[in-house]
Amino acid sequence: MFRLAHRFTANLSMAGALASAMLFVAPVHAQSSPMSLADRVARLEQQQQNQDQNKLNQLNQLQQMQSTMQQMQGQIEELQHQVQQLQEQNKAQYTDLDSRVGRLEKQASAAPAASASTAQAPAASASAPASAAPAAASAPPSAPAESPAQKSAALNAYNAAFKSLRAGDYVASSRGFREFIQKYPNDTLTPNAFYWLGESYYATTNYQVAVEAFKHLLNQYPQSDKAADATLKLGYSQLEMKQTDAGIATLKSVVSKYPNSNAAKLAQERLRRLSSAR
Repeated sequence: MFRLAHRFTANLSMAGALASAMLFVAPVHAQSSPMSLADRVARLEQQQQNQDQNKLNQLNQLQQMQSTMQQMQGQIEELQHQVQQLQEQNKAQYTDLDSRVGRLEKQASAAPAASASTAQAPAASASAPASAAPAAASAPPSAPAESPAQKSAALNAYNAAFKSLRAGDYVASSRGFREFIQKYPNDTLTPNAFYWLGESYYATTNYQVAVEAFKHLLNQYPQSDKAADATLKLGYSQLEMKQTDAGIATLKSVVSKYPNSNAAKLAQERLRRLSSAR
């Protein structure tokens, strides 16, 4: 009887152990069971939504990059235009300064010659006959003695007009250059005066009068140092007046006639921009 009770107790213990084992195994089995169809569909929909959102974000980023590139392109073109204007201004100032230095060098070289001729005059009069002395004394002063004063006055008038141009007073500069041309038509600075007269009118969008000034320079002084720049600005003026074919032809002539000049480079750049805009 005792042995039977012992075996019954052992069987109960084993049954409890098996029940406990089943309790632990059941959750593991439930966790490893495949997902339901509804869960799988929901999961796929979520993945698709994530992919669509990623594509939308990428598209927005691409549009922002394109917009930024367009803004940068506009800024680059504006900077190129500003650089072009600065190059033109620097070239104009350099050319004018070079002209001034050249004139000063000529005046400096002419001064010793004039002083030498003055020093030789008394010796010549001393060796001449006595009867010739009164005639020499009564001779009027020679005309070249007034030339330095005239040159100085012309230079002052030119500098005054150019100063007005640099200050942005285009009305005063155009008036000053017109007066200079009328008063000193044969001065070495007259070609430059025609060019800056055209620039004064160009700056105030009076393109028709600017064209006349540039054409006058090119017709009357074709060998002037300002010929290349005058041809370039003539083309610019024609384009501003909507004379597109004439302007393009003029810019092409700058490239062909003055291939190594800065004006030719500016003409090529303007032609490129016109070509890309068409």
